[in-house]
Amino acid sequence: MNVIATRKIIAWVCVLILVTHSAVFAQEARLTNVIVTNTRDDLLLYLSVDGAFTEQIQDAVLSGVPVSFSFFARLYEVRSFWLDDNIADIRVSHTIKYDNLKKEFTIQRSWEGHKPVVTQSLEEAQRLMTEIDSLKVISLGRLEKGKQYQIRAKAELSKLTLPFYLHYVLFFVSFWDFETDWYTIDFIY
Repeated sequence: MNVIATRKIIAWVCVLILVTHSAVFAQEARLTNVIVTNTRDDLLLYLSVDGAFTEQIQDAVLSGVPVSFSFFARLYEVRSFWLDDNIADIRVSHTIKYDNLKKEFTIQRSWEGHKPVVTQSLEEAQRLMTEIDSLKVISLGRLEKGKQYQIRAKAELSKLTLPFYLHYVLFFVSFWDFETDWYTIDFIY
């Protein structure tokens, strides 16, 4: 094979990788519907993630690969002339697994005690995976009235650990990692 033909093949492979890479990342996951509220006793967080279920993630789930999303929330007391004080640091996770024989999805959400929720609807499974409803961040007794606070939240696809032999078969797994930007809300209690 001559040098020109080799260079053309390498150029086409590079173009193919770039096109595939940009198409995969064209849909970016982001937090939406972020609400901080309270009950009589606790500060609560509500949020959802848009763009988390890319075609690659959906295909992996439907083939039986368990997928986990992690959600992070940090509460800070904002201080003017000093570093903000980290008051609460929370990590929760959601895991989905599809059973091909029963044609059902099992979702476990760590902040609900890992109690499994079973559904046959892909849309319902995706909603359960991408929403957090009334997550307790901190007891209101730990906050001071009149002080400024900031809550930061983000979500990411947990890193997938596969058996060694599957790394060769599922080389595309790295293309469907996602992580949202930090979403920040300032409030005065």
